[in-house]
Amino acid sequence: MCGIFGIIGSSPAGQEIFDALTMLQHRGQDAAGIATIHEGKISLHKDNGLVRDVFYSRHMKKLIGNAGIGHVRYPTAGCASAEEAQPFYVNAPYGIVMAHNGNLTNTDQLRTEVKEDDYRHVNTSSDSEVLLNVFAHELLAVLSGDTFSENIVFEAVQGVFDRCKGGYAVVGYIVGKGLFAFRDPNGIRPICYGKRMHEQNIEYAIASENVALEALGFETIGDIPAGGVMFIDEKTNILYTDFPDEQTIQENFAPCIFEHVYLARPDSIIDGVSVYKARLRMGRTLAKTILEKLSKEDIDVVIPIPDSGRTPAIDLAHELDAKFREGFIKNRYIGRTFIMPEQTMRKKSVRQKLNPTPLEFKDKNVLLVDDSIVRGTTSKEIVQMARNAGAKKVYFASAAPEVLFPNVYGIDLPARKDLIAHGKTHEEIAKAIGADMVFYQKLDDFFMAISEGNPDIKKFEAGCFTGIYITGDIDEAYLQKIEGFRGNDIVHQEEIAE
Repeated sequence: MCGIFGIIGSSPAGQEIFDALTMLQHRGQDAAGIATIHEGKISLHKDNGLVRDVFYSRHMKKLIGNAGIGHVRYPTAGCASAEEAQPFYVNAPYGIVMAHNGNLTNTDQLRTEVKEDDYRHVNTSSDSEVLLNVFAHELLAVLSGDTFSENIVFEAVQGVFDRCKGGYAVVGYIVGKGLFAFRDPNGIRPICYGKRMHEQNIEYAIASENVALEALGFETIGDIPAGGVMFIDEKTNILYTDFPDEQTIQENFAPCIFEHVYLARPDSIIDGVSVYKARLRMGRTLAKTILEKLSKEDIDVVIPIPDSGRTPAIDLAHELDAKFREGFIKNRYIGRTFIMPEQTMRKKSVRQKLNPTPLEFKDKNVLLVDDSIVRGTTSKEIVQMARNAGAKKVYFASAAPEVLFPNVYGIDLPARKDLIAHGKTHEEIAKAIGADMVFYQKLDDFFMAISEGNPDIKKFEAGCFTGIYITGDIDEAYLQKIEGFRGNDIVHQEEIAE
């Protein structure tokens, strides 16, 4: 999971990209980078850390030009060094800078091809650098002399689609030519675009989520569809698109369902679906599941786990005729716990990040609501905090179904053996985290809660819940390989949803 942004127009781009990345900071807190283009030259600065900590005035003064791209990185296994921060750059053809959100599932094969067949050099272990080199090779292969047009870019991206498997949303810039963006044929990772007027000139921007566009005054035009390619000429700022026909899009389109339960901001609109409304619907459907085991009188108060548990908890409480209360106060100055490197640090961070309000717990039957349960480590800590605050009974509800398998398209979920729901009953999970009962969203209800916002979405990438991966190239050997890699990595991710 990462955040990407690109802009081209007539106004200075550096500060605009900085502001956009702060709006996308929730998509990655590990590293940030900005590249701007001015008079045929690229200015680039990137490093580990939050956006506000990576860029100072001395850096921003050098990021000149009216076009550029930016990236915030979420730390996946094997991706902890500053050298792997994005954007990446290659100098031929023309000079290309690129940022990428997602994960390639055939990186090893591509790395060999890039080295032995394309005769290109890759400096890092990042699949984003591999993707950039594949694009650069395909672009060079279709160039004819000095002739350049948007069709050249479209043809090159089709070559990328043929070679690169997985989920990816990309924004990049070809020096002297223009801004480009594309989305994998299944549309797994989100990407949208918009426009605004500046001194009678049209400016365009591309982002992972539309909140970044609207914060800068851009009108959202829409999402780049599955298999869609976009190019914006730097001289005329004319938008060119190469989108598949509607039938092809419908047949292939399978966006990541985890975006809606946790990754995206609630005020975002992704693929025509309001994330906020989808999460409200998750609360309503989850209430029906809970009432199969409990009566409304069994629950005194519904308390969300900040922040992503809040929205589903609102309608959940309404359906249960229960009080909705903020029982945990969140310390905004503690980073997200899934970034913490050690188990003991994660546990300590939970205690520092959340502080219970005892009057909301004392002598009450409490229903805690979170977006999902992954490892269960944080859930266990939170349940214990509720009991220490005086709760009589503690029930725990997950707005998502059981996470049973790793995610292979850019979300570094743990190995199967570390997923608390893998191989356990609900009763065993409740015992493991210390709750009286545990409730999960039903998979069909989960799909419905999101697709109701856009009936054109017929399927989702939901491999972490079902074990069925939409690209069709994931087998047991692949899962064992990435699980071994994650298990040996020194940067252990805390639960995505906790």
